[in-house]
Amino acid sequence: MAFSSGSGKGPMSEINVTPLVDVMLVLLIIFMITAPIMTHKIKIDLPQPNPNVIPPSNPPEPIHLKIDPSGAFYWNDTPVDESQLKTQIAVIATKSEADQPEVQIDAADTVPYQVVARVLADAKGYGLNKIGFTDSSGQ
Repeated sequence: MAFSSGSGKGPMSEINVTPLVDVMLVLLIIFMITAPIMTHKIKIDLPQPNPNVIPPSNPPEPIHLKIDPSGAFYWNDTPVDESQLKTQIAVIATKSEADQPEVQIDAADTVPYQVVARVLADAKGYGLNKIGFTDSSGQ
C-alpha cells in the first residue's frame, strides 16, 4: 500500500521530497538561462533638449480639423474641400516651427482610415510638425 510503512503499523509519516527537488532544480536552471536574456540592454536614442530654443510666450491658437462620418472636412468649423484643406496646410506649414499652430484632428469613428492617413501624409509632405488628435464625441 502507498500509505503504509514497511512494518505495517500505520500510515507513513515521511514525505518524498525527491520530485520537489527535481522540479526546483529544473526551475533554477531555467531562471539561470533566462535571467541574462532579460537584462539585455536596448539602445534607444532619445531626443535631447535644446537649451537654445526659447518657447514662444504666447503660442498660436490650435486649428481644429474635423472629419465627419461622410468624409467632409471642417477647418475651424468652416467646411472646406480637399484642395482647400491642402492649401490651408501648406500656408501654416510655411511658418517657422515656433509659430506653427497645432492642428488637432477630430475624426469620427466611422471615417475610413485612408481619409485620415491621406490628411496626415499631406501634412507631413508640406512640413507640418505639430499634429494632435482629439475626440469630441464625449466618450
